[in-house]
Amino acid sequence: MSQSEQPHDLVKRSTAAALKALVDKPDIEINFSQGAAGITGNTAHMPAPPHQMTRDGVARYRGMADALAMRMHYHDESIHRRRQPPSAEARAVFEAVEQARCESLGSRRLEGVAANLNNLTDERCRAKGYAAMQERKEEMLPDVLGLLIRKQLGHSELPEAAENLLGLWQDWLDDRVGDQIGDLEECLNDQAAFSERVMKMLQSLDLVDAADELNDDENDQNDDGDDDDDGGEDMDSDTGEMDGETAAAMESAMGESDDDADGMSDAGDEEMMPGEGEEDPAGPTQWQQNWSDGPASQAAYHPYTVQFDEIISADELCDPEELARLRHQLDQQLSHLQGMVSKLANRLQRALLAKQQRSWHFDLEEGILDAARLSRVVIDPSHPLSFKMESETQFRDTIVTLLIDNSGSMRGRPITVAAMSADILARTLERCGVKVEVLGFTTRSWKGGSSREKWVSDNKPKNPGRLNDLRHIVYKSADTPWRRARANLGLMLREGLLKENIDGEALLWAHNRLLARSEQRRILMVISDGAPVDDATLSANPGNYLEKHLRDVIEWIETRSPIQLTAIGIGHDVTRYYQRAVTLIDAEELGGTMMAKLMELFDEDDRAASRTRKRAS
Repeated sequence: MSQSEQPHDLVKRSTAAALKALVDKPDIEINFSQGAAGITGNTAHMPAPPHQMTRDGVARYRGMADALAMRMHYHDESIHRRRQPPSAEARAVFEAVEQARCESLGSRRLEGVAANLNNLTDERCRAKGYAAMQERKEEMLPDVLGLLIRKQLGHSELPEAAENLLGLWQDWLDDRVGDQIGDLEECLNDQAAFSERVMKMLQSLDLVDAADELNDDENDQNDDGDDDDDGGEDMDSDTGEMDGETAAAMESAMGESDDDADGMSDAGDEEMMPGEGEEDPAGPTQWQQNWSDGPASQAAYHPYTVQFDEIISADELCDPEELARLRHQLDQQLSHLQGMVSKLANRLQRALLAKQQRSWHFDLEEGILDAARLSRVVIDPSHPLSFKMESETQFRDTIVTLLIDNSGSMRGRPITVAAMSADILARTLERCGVKVEVLGFTTRSWKGGSSREKWVSDNKPKNPGRLNDLRHIVYKSADTPWRRARANLGLMLREGLLKENIDGEALLWAHNRLLARSEQRRILMVISDGAPVDDATLSANPGNYLEKHLRDVIEWIETRSPIQLTAIGIGHDVTRYYQRAVTLIDAEELGGTMMAKLMELFDEDDRAASRTRKRAS
């Protein structure tokens, strides 16, 4: 390392060199940016390393890179797509086993790769609580089979946390597929033969029926339609479970915990500002899941193409003059409501500032020089200097994301109140040092747009997935001051903006933006008035296609993500989706309810932190 090279630059350079050497493809590219690890074509995407990393963090980071390298070196996506099972549960297992095959080949070939992958596996298992697990749960099956295949076919010892999990399942799996797992070693280097045997194994586990095993002819025909869409389906499939396998350890690879100063740092500042990088519509993971052990339906849910989707800033959708006019219209419509909501905002501000109240200790022997007591030294030169020190605040660094449903059913009073409440909440929290991001989600067209037209031109293949063009709108990014984004919120009143709503992918998008942030406390508040609806998608897929995906995404965030999730339904019961939720009959109650729900989250988090400190003491 040269004297001018920073440690995180050295990590980047060495990781890129090792990854290229392992993949052994001359045209591979390495991209370091905010977000999770993943693959798009011949480009490997790695999260940017922080400026400070622990030794264990470096090992896990290398494990992430090795997992990507093994996938790129040994995996053929066309074979994988042709052989994968139709059901979500079976597909999740199929993905995990294929990743285990790739990692097993790498572990057998190189001891260093095996060690790095074990470091990553250990962190993932400990993060999921597998070290102390005492009973089997169905959702563990993909992880269990992946670990078992890694152990048997990779000829490598697994970390203690993984062995504990396998111990719970070993007898159960031996009775059903013990012999079949051993037979997989014969075709470890032949992905097509391997996937055929995995399908037989899935039948033994009652995850697929014999009739569900797809024949090559049918899948080849389907692939003809899929392969035309290089920008969409390939990105989904190429990234596949790699995002799920590696993203859970991403934050841990950068440190030990939220409270570990060596681990948590301003990762990737050189590449982009936090929260800003995801606005690039060409980003590799913007429509993907980016966490470990993601929702089961994620394997089955997919967009037909992402070619026509967009993430766009509000000020790009209309000119400044129209934005100013719409903002003025918003202020006029809510002039009578603003006073009431402002009082609630002031109450929230006082409560948050009270939590952040700091105190000083005086007459200390070291610290900051206390200028107010210098007069004593002037009067009596023999009097010692007096120092002071500020006591540490218990209020954690916080960011709040408001995700607002921009569907047609929100038209009128609901969207108006949502816009004004978001405006006042953003201004209030900014005064308290809490960053706020305001996002909206809708579609670019009614009943399918260019995506559906492409599907029709491809002779309407079965189960096409999402068939509309997403429009995700950034009204205010987290690092943009309220005064600069104020006019953008008026865009919600623009005629023709509000169309259909695909909530699951919008929730993923907002969630992943929060994951890229460095704040310790991250809150996602969803404001919606109904279930996801897109006529084009629902007419070509099962009737619960969008709703099932939304439920699985919510369940994962609420149970396994570090993001705190809450929802407010306007005229629609959202408590059947979200654990933390409230339903409003009157849109006028929205502003006060938003303030109250935020205070509940702050109080709940403070109580949890207090209990943790008491246990530690």
